[in-house]
Amino acid sequence: MALEHAILVSLLEHPASGYDLARRFDRSIGRFWTATHQQIYRVLGRMESDGRLAVQPVEQSGRPDKKIYAVAEPGRAELSAWLREPVQPESVRHEMAVRIRAAAFDDPGALIPEVERHRAAHAELLDTYLSGEQRDFPDLEALDVQQQLQHVVLRGGIEFERMTIAWLDDVLATLHRLRAG
Repeated sequence: MALEHAILVSLLEHPASGYDLARRFDRSIGRFWTATHQQIYRVLGRMESDGRLAVQPVEQSGRPDKKIYAVAEPGRAELSAWLREPVQPESVRHEMAVRIRAAAFDDPGALIPEVERHRAAHAELLDTYLSGEQRDFPDLEALDVQQQLQHVVLRGGIEFERMTIAWLDDVLATLHRLRAG
């Protein structure tokens, strides 16, 4: 997937300025596709130039005008074609898993603080997802198509975090057992 596709999806959900789009990436989309603000602005400029985005200038008093980006028909057609392309299952690079295997050649107990730190970070992210679910999807029966699809992605993130926490608990139990043994 290219950053362009993530931007098209986000702007179809809600037109936005470059600043607002970058903030949206920081808050939600960035959990699935990361980009720096500089990358986002560079791609917005390219997509505006080639006609995939329409821009509405908004005058601001005492500040430079801002641009509100929306998806133009060529952008919508590109996203439609991309949606129908086959996608390869993703492979995962997981540094913590390699470190756990490496601990066999050193002191396995030395990994405990790092695994605990990772577990805390995943627990915090899970709490963020769960509170976002309560805030953004209070009535699951009343969701429109866009909200249902956003919610199913969020549920995937929730389940991933739950699985990761359970795995890290297993790793911690194993490391503690090895340390004691």
